[in-house]
Order: sequence, then structure tokens, then C-alpha cells
Amino acid sequence: MAVTDEQVSALRAQLAGNAAEHKRLFAQLDRQGDALGYSALVNAAFFEAVDRRFGKQNTRADVIEFVADVRSRFDEVADEVDPRSAERVILKVLGTGSTDDIDAQTSMTAKLYLLAAIIADEHLDDTGLDDFMAEVRKSANYLLS
Repeated sequence: MAVTDEQVSALRAQLAGNAAEHKRLFAQLDRQGDALGYSALVNAAFFEAVDRRFGKQNTRADVIEFVADVRSRFDEVADEVDPRSAERVILKVLGTGSTDDIDAQTSMTAKLYLLAAIIADEHLDDTGLDDFMAEVRKSANYLLS
């Protein structure tokens, strides 16, 4: 199994800030058939974005501050994302802590909102976003192999 063009297009639309296009493309995905590939793509993108944003020099306080900032900037994040879960999914990528007790839906929701915020903060142009998507697609395909 490999990540499909449709999965990449759906996530790219979200990260480009095109909510209507994301919603349309995401609705076209097969919930069962595309779930594994899309999940791998989101996880690879989240890992890469967190690594870019935080690297290894940031502290737990930096993560807490970032999550609080994202929740204050976007009303829907404050409503949809538990701050402790959001902090923990970032910290897990950074090699600290566990997310074993966070259910898959809560984890995925946090990752999607935080990923979108990190990419928005990078102010990528179309080429930069295409490069990011190509890189994370390769990583996701590796995870699926």
C-alpha cells in the first residue's frame, strides 16, 4: 500500500488553508480504504513539522507556550483540542513522554490542528508546500512498507 495522490491533495489543501477544498477532497476519500495511508501521511507530516518547529533545543515550556498560542489564535482549536493531549503529541515526537493513553481520534485531531498551525507559521509558498508534501509522502510510504 502506498499513499495516493488523493490523500496528498486532501492534506495539502488543508495545509494551504483552503478549508472548502480540503473538505471536498477529504469527503471523496474512502473511509476504510484510505484510512491507513492518510493516517501515515498525517503522522509523517506531523513528525516533520514538529521537528522543523522545535528541533532538539526546545523545552517543555516552549511546547506549552506554542499550544496555548495556537489555541488562542484559532477558536476551533480551543474547542476541539485538549491542551494536554496536544502538548503530549508534540513531546512524544521530541522523544519525551508517552501518548499510549490518548485515543486515536483525539491524537489525530490534535496533530491535524497543530500541523496546520506549524505550516501556517512557516509561510510556505506553493513550491515550499509541494516540497514539504513530497518529502512527507516519501516518509509515509516508508512507514507503510
